[in-house]
Amino acid sequence: MSKSLKRVKRHAEELGLDIEVVETAIDTHTAAQAAQSQGCAVDQIAKSIIFRGETSGAAILFLTAGGNRVDADKAAALAGELLGKADAALIRSQTGFAIGGVSPIGHLNPIKTFMDPRLLDFDTAWAAAGTPRHVFAISPKTLVEVTQAKVQDFTLTPQS
Repeated sequence: MSKSLKRVKRHAEELGLDIEVVETAIDTHTAAQAAQSQGCAVDQIAKSIIFRGETSGAAILFLTAGGNRVDADKAAALAGELLGKADAALIRSQTGFAIGGVSPIGHLNPIKTFMDPRLLDFDTAWAAAGTPRHVFAISPKTLVEVTQAKVQDFTLTPQS
């Protein structure tokens, strides 16, 4: 078992969460792959999108419904600073996870977190458990609580 997966499980226990980590048959680098692996709607996948604060240099986490995309301007307004691309080194040092397996819990360091309100439309969301092949189910309301996420709209508005 990877260190990242162990850390997610340990943190879940510390939070009093009873999660079941599922190993997927396929890599879940994309929301579509994760949804396919769990037989759920794409928007039930809680994607962990990380940006770098241009002023602070800190990683900022946006938990986004699988079918949505982050609007950079809305996200920057919420973060209170311009946002840039977070590279693999920043993501690894801040969270302890590799790109493609960033869990919303079990980070090495505290991280400012925002959550897409679309996730609250579901009873269950699926999130990465520290690797591209492991996920866990969680109530979106519980996800807000344990990540201390601010629920805000930061996604692109669909074109009509």
